[in-house]
Amino acid sequence: PTTFNEMFMFNGAVMGFGQSTWMNIILDQFDDIVTNVANSYRLQEECDVCALVMAKYKGTINLGEFKAVMLASLRSLVPKDWDGEHEIAWGWLWENVERML
Repeated sequence: PTTFNEMFMFNGAVMGFGQSTWMNIILDQFDDIVTNVANSYRLQEECDVCALVMAKYKGTINLGEFKAVMLASLRSLVPKDWDGEHEIAWGWLWENVERML
């Protein structure tokens, strides 16, 4: 896996979340969410779109699972550059996204 999406799917399967198809809903919006992190109105809009699609999902959604796979994937893609500051920054982003969802 060389892209975030590929690494996410790989790590999701390894971590036992391969059947959590709801993660694809967020993964499809994730690039737009990250790209618009500096624009709070647009970030909220992207989260609203994601929430609307997730509302149609029949089943259990555990956003903490997405965070775990997201962080594992990012660590895997940039192992030499990853440090505590990255962990804090991406954790902050996800906590805000989770609140908006």
